[in-house]
Amino acid sequence: MKDDRVRRMTAAAMFAAMCAVATMALRIPTPTNGYVHLGDSFVLLAGFVLGPAYGAAAAGIGSMLADLLSGYAYYMPGTLIIKAACAACAALIYSKLHGTVTACAVGAVAAECIMVLGYLAFEALALGYGAGALAGVAMNIGQGVFGAVSASIMLNVAERCAPSLRGADAHGRR
Repeated sequence: MKDDRVRRMTAAAMFAAMCAVATMALRIPTPTNGYVHLGDSFVLLAGFVLGPAYGAAAAGIGSMLADLLSGYAYYMPGTLIIKAACAACAALIYSKLHGTVTACAVGAVAAECIMVLGYLAFEALALGYGAGALAGVAMNIGQGVFGAVSASIMLNVAERCAPSLRGADAHGRR
């Protein structure tokens, strides 16, 4: 039991690092002073592989650290909550639909809808952009589509390399 917890915490730390690096590796600025990035693929993958609790922690913390290290500290609170919610949503749907390809697609789409709407609300309300926050929606949708497709591909490859990932529930049990 303790070994499993240590393994999951270690995996969560590694996913947090992957989320941060992928988010910072390629940044395309948006009109709302945010940026489009590759990190969503690892946010989703963290949820699919680690489950809702560890996946949410990894995705939220890793993505938030990317904001801090990239000079976007004002996005940190929103990013922590939004990316954690995305990973948790993806994980719950993936688990409830028994880890199928459809489960991956439905979980990814639902999670990316949370991302788009979450950043719209955060930018409009917390950052004070009001209706100007709508300018970032198209870029966030593009980022979400790329994240969903790339996470699905990476999950498929990971499942082929480690068959124990297929069909595991949110606690890693079959």
